[in-house]
Amino acid sequence: MNKMKTKNLWGALLCIALSLVSCRPGYEVVKVEGSRVAMDSVWDEKPSEEMVELVASYRTKIDSIMSRVVGTADMSMGVERPESLLSNLVADVLREAAGQVTGQAIDMGLVNMGGLRSVLTQGAITCGEIYEILPFENSLCVLTLKGTHMKQLFENIAARGGEGVSGVRLSLSSDGRLLDAAIGGKAVEEDRLYTVATIDYLADGNDGLTALIQAEKRECPPGATLRNLFFDYVEKQTAAGHALTSRIEGRITIDR
Repeated sequence: MNKMKTKNLWGALLCIALSLVSCRPGYEVVKVEGSRVAMDSVWDEKPSEEMVELVASYRTKIDSIMSRVVGTADMSMGVERPESLLSNLVADVLREAAGQVTGQAIDMGLVNMGGLRSVLTQGAITCGEIYEILPFENSLCVLTLKGTHMKQLFENIAARGGEGVSGVRLSLSSDGRLLDAAIGGKAVEEDRLYTVATIDYLADGNDGLTALIQAEKRECPPGATLRNLFFDYVEKQTAAGHALTSRIEGRITIDR
């Protein structure tokens, strides 16, 4: 049977099936069930020889790339709310890089804690470690917001118990309310325009940061992913003979 006849046959069968379904009124989905299958070492007991051979052909090349050392960390840096060493560092990198890309001073850097998926350990920093920390293809976005919407953004951050920030200081209550906020050490002016360097995922209002969709202007330079910007920062620090470091500065504090 040629391809055209086969195609016509399947099309006819589909039409018949749809007709039969449409003649049976009253059907509806009443229950949907699902389950999770753990992807763990159990699956390694009887590996597929074909798959093992396929993976082996790529493993050597990938391992050589991911094991390349690109810098050094002066300390281990983890992620926790309301403020952490790694979130401070990444927010600073984002804000600094945005300033270089756009050629203007950026008021605030913002990254979500949930986007940082691993710990930066003390010692040698490999490409693989950076991919583990920043596994997503998030792109840099520079947003321009009025002071009134900046206050709403800070309220969003307060409700989440903190996020990675740079250039601002926030005081929160233990029940997630914003108590006080400053940008560049100064009180927020409602009619002033401020710039926020963040990622496209947050610029779309995700992770509860809905104030960001109120931006007066949105600029997302092509090719500027957060991971590549972080790579650039690490390599520049290394070239200058510096190890990566960070510190807790009271950028976000909680009144207990």
